[in-house]
Amino acid sequence: MSRSRSRSVQALVGAATALAVVTACGGADDSRARGTADDPVTVSFWAWTKGSQEVVDAFNATHDTIQVKFEEIPSGGLGGYPKIANAVKAGIAPDLLSIEYPQLSAFVSQGSLQDISPYLTEDIKKKFLPQTIEMTTLGGRNWAVPFDAAPQIFYYRKDFFAEHSIEPPATWDDFRDAAERVKKAAPRTRIATFFPDDPTFFQAMVWQAGAQWFRAGTDAWRIDTTDPASERTAAYWQGLIDDRLVSTASSFSPEWTGSLKQGTTVGYLGASWGAGVLAGIVPEQKGKWAAVRLPSQEAGRPASGMVGGSTFAVSKGSTRTAAAVEFALWMATHEDAIKARIGASTSSALPAAPAMVPIAKRAFDTSFYGGQDLYGLFEEAGRSIGPQWVWGPSPGATNAALGDELGEVVVGGGGSTLPRALRKAHAATVADLRKRGLKVEERS
Repeated sequence: MSRSRSRSVQALVGAATALAVVTACGGADDSRARGTADDPVTVSFWAWTKGSQEVVDAFNATHDTIQVKFEEIPSGGLGGYPKIANAVKAGIAPDLLSIEYPQLSAFVSQGSLQDISPYLTEDIKKKFLPQTIEMTTLGGRNWAVPFDAAPQIFYYRKDFFAEHSIEPPATWDDFRDAAERVKKAAPRTRIATFFPDDPTFFQAMVWQAGAQWFRAGTDAWRIDTTDPASERTAAYWQGLIDDRLVSTASSFSPEWTGSLKQGTTVGYLGASWGAGVLAGIVPEQKGKWAAVRLPSQEAGRPASGMVGGSTFAVSKGSTRTAAAVEFALWMATHEDAIKARIGASTSSALPAAPAMVPIAKRAFDTSFYGGQDLYGLFEEAGRSIGPQWVWGPSPGATNAALGDELGEVVVGGGGSTLPRALRKAHAATVADLRKRGLKVEERS
């Protein structure tokens, strides 16, 4: 773990402990990690990821001393996280929860999760991409089992690019040049979309640029959403928006999906999991799409942030911690689990466990992309994920403020700008953390 990240996460856990909310271990009795075939231990599990039921069915069919009871809940952004938080408060939370990386620190700071460090030995942690272990390790403790990584990728209509002799961009300067050429070739067409409704899209871009919004001394968070990397990224995207070189449709909206179908959007800046999503939106365009690594600041120096990505965490009230962790590790590191998930959902998720990548590669149909080796590209992108990024303990406040401003940015007419959005997000985050009793230092 990097020194700055270690100090940041120590502050997270330290501050949470001061509020008397962090629970480092679970209920009173975890002795029945396994039951018997006649009396198995039952682990309850909540998730919204497609294919989860099929994964549970595969586990239950091959295990008789541990059985899993699954309940599908709304995705985090559509009510799943409030449901989890309310269940934890009421003492009725399931044993195992699906939580995305950006939300993990918030649940830790609220004391909602168990420290599962005793179950994640060094040998087990070596099975995972190091960046995913970094993002699930807070204050020197392990709080979740990584499931997937979600590095950024640029998907593009290779037929359109070839027809107009446009090269896939390797740098962000190349991207702007390509955007201008796309618009010149077809005035109603855009190279890609800036999603105003999804703050994590813009956060991934500043992450890739080397930004670090959250870090700390020994007992206080240091917040700065306006560091040079963030300001540089904001100015770049503001220029693309002002010059109408990118679309500003909302993510997965009828406007956005319609533009893909009509061919007026010929690129998609998405995560590794976006390959399956895109293929499902425009199946009639099979063979017309390809993927390259995300443009970077300098040619030959790949870098990536993450958009989404999920983990499995044990709720603080569970008395079946060992069994829950065993199931979580099976989901993340067993080929039967990867096959079940991808086979049921056409998922293109990049497993956090590199040994599972060949399994995912064989299970995912890449014919939509002309048989391209997508997982080779995903692995390369995964290795380039910036290790400096730390999610703060108040992602809701940060994202709400940022999201409100992004909507005004794309309206135009001086409603707002991306640099202003960064300042608003900074102020809202600092205010929320102080309201919650956490110490905050603002960098000058």
